[in-house]
Amino acid sequence: MKDEATTRDRLLLAAAELLDGSGGRDVSTRAVCERAGVSAPTLYHHFGSKQGLVDAVVNYGFAQYVAGAADSGDPVADLRAGWDAHVRYGLDNPSFYVLLHGRIRTGVPCAVTGPATAALSRLLDAAAGRGLLRAPVADAAAQILAANVGVTLSLIGRPAAERDLGLSVRAREAALDAVLTTAEAAPAGVTRAGAAVTLRAALAADPAGLTPGEAGLLGELLDRLARG
Repeated sequence: MKDEATTRDRLLLAAAELLDGSGGRDVSTRAVCERAGVSAPTLYHHFGSKQGLVDAVVNYGFAQYVAGAADSGDPVADLRAGWDAHVRYGLDNPSFYVLLHGRIRTGVPCAVTGPATAALSRLLDAAAGRGLLRAPVADAAAQILAANVGVTLSLIGRPAAERDLGLSVRAREAALDAVLTTAEAAPAGVTRAGAAVTLRAALAADPAGLTPGEAGLLGELLDRLARG
């Protein structure tokens, strides 16, 4: 088992090094196998296909970014830190990032949309619990992630000397302003939608006293109010 893991790791490392230096160009399975010192059947045994290997490399690299998400206890500050970390990851690993987001196939979600959305949703749930969220968690996460990816790809496409990192800050604040309210405004300026989002978060955290059917029905009604 140890040899199997070592061989797989060698293939991942070889593919990562070749992809990182490829400048976005295609990397052949032959080159990966030669660098890892294995035969093509070994690659297919571990990953099924060249695309399987590429997906594994990208997923591993992006998993390190997701695993390093901030957790300061302040969900809004962590949302800002997470946005900035996402942009830095893309600029530090442009080949991986473009491979991940720039070659999306129609109808096939990006490989890390799930983990990235889950990380965002945890922070947005915490913000909702404090009455700071004005949109449903799923909608807010989708909006923020789409904006974050778009800004990162835009910056990657510019020569390093011409990158305006202020664009990322402005886009970040616009994206957060669209789904968040401030702590000061929350008590006085609460809306029906905002109250529904807050109550939805409380229900998810503590459904005690409700049957599963009651919790499901109330959750459905609150989601409708939040989107209204």
